[in-house]
Amino acid sequence: MSLIFEKQIKITEEYIDLNNHVNNVQYVKWVEEIAAEHWDSVKHKLDFPHDIWMLLDHHIQYKKQVYLGDIITIKTYPKSPEGIRQPRKVEFYCNDVLVVDSLTLWVFIDKNTQKIKRLDENWLSLL
Repeated sequence: MSLIFEKQIKITEEYIDLNNHVNNVQYVKWVEEIAAEHWDSVKHKLDFPHDIWMLLDHHIQYKKQVYLGDIITIKTYPKSPEGIRQPRKVEFYCNDVLVVDSLTLWVFIDKNTQKIKRLDENWLSLL
């Protein structure tokens, strides 16, 4: 299985701001949404499907504007773990051009104890 998860979104009025392009805050929402969707699509393959991810750090770079009617492709994939932190890339493309680039750091939380749960550094190979 590929670790890359992607989806497309057509830009409608709800995403547009007063500058007539996609509102920057919307990209942050999409980063969280696609990470959750990706996790939901693979968690059944693991022994801890009920535990949750919590966002620690978020870096985003806006490279180009996207406008009403455009179609964007959002791609996400986890990178190699860094101790208890799990980096995740989220890339936004419009017409095959990278328009927004994001790197987030997450930690895994045991749903019952609400404490950070350390995953094996090779956990991605289980997917």
